[in-house]
Amino acid sequence: MTRVSEHLNRALHDLMEADPRVHLLGEDVSDPYGGAFKVTKGLSTRFGHRVRSTPLSEGAIAGIGAGLALAGDRAIVEIMFADFAALTFDQLVNFAAKSTSMYGRRVPVPLIVRCPSGGNRGYGPTHSQSPQKHFIGVPGLSLFEMTPFHDAGELFALMFALEQPCLFFEDKVLYTRRMYQGGVVDDLFRYELTDGVARVFVDGVTEPDCTLIVHGGMTHRALDAMRALLMEEDVACELLVPARLYPLPTLPGLDRARHVCVVEDGSEGGTWGAEVARVLHPRLWSTLRRSISLISAADSVIPAAPHLEREILVQSGRIRHAVAEALS
Repeated sequence: MTRVSEHLNRALHDLMEADPRVHLLGEDVSDPYGGAFKVTKGLSTRFGHRVRSTPLSEGAIAGIGAGLALAGDRAIVEIMFADFAALTFDQLVNFAAKSTSMYGRRVPVPLIVRCPSGGNRGYGPTHSQSPQKHFIGVPGLSLFEMTPFHDAGELFALMFALEQPCLFFEDKVLYTRRMYQGGVVDDLFRYELTDGVARVFVDGVTEPDCTLIVHGGMTHRALDAMRALLMEEDVACELLVPARLYPLPTLPGLDRARHVCVVEDGSEGGTWGAEVARVLHPRLWSTLRRSISLISAADSVIPAAPHLEREILVQSGRIRHAVAEALS
């Protein structure tokens, strides 16, 4: 069994071995620490000066990474907690993203900014957020998220091939989860990858009662809700998990959807889910039986106390209840 953190680490090793232009920067990414979540373990020992631990200045780290990319190298920047991506906003939005197109010709800026995100770890208000929504809609900036279905090496290759800055979110809870392989999730669910989107389904169900669309960190909570809905309420759901969050790729299977529910762990208001609904609305208007449902975390800071944190963030029971209520 390969855990997501181990899979990411292996992908980074393979990438840096294959491409000497790749540099990795971030706070405490060098050995023996190897990053706060050990994703960069062994890289500095193996690749030397191409892996640099930096001072605690996210703006400076992102700016240096963008400068390396603009000068012809490739850069991967690690933000220790995605919450601190707010400190990179000027460098990413006003420098890196705009540098691809403001010099009179297309200029490649191959930059990946890794952001460990999400809660359910008891880390408190400033180390538990899912801030994807704050970067949606920026020209020249793409958003991706790690999932247990997608190969990290392929995602890194795709992001660099875009030749523009990309934010890559990695939900911290996923790090200890296993990667799925061979099209099998468990005894009940199967999955397939179509144009970069994972579709999880129950064999033999051709017209699901509801299609859930989630970002990678919500995968297991969505699966728990799907299992409960099927076994206890005879409601069959499909699950779509795109690795690319923005711009949203074409999502498969929605022509058969009776109801669509978008679930995320970011706070409500101006959300990724709202962007998904905006994109899907004209496509599905004539076929959906009810409006698209949006589920997000509460409009609140995230407490450190586990029982209070669970009340703020989206749990499987809330997904199950929302789907059952929409279909009733």
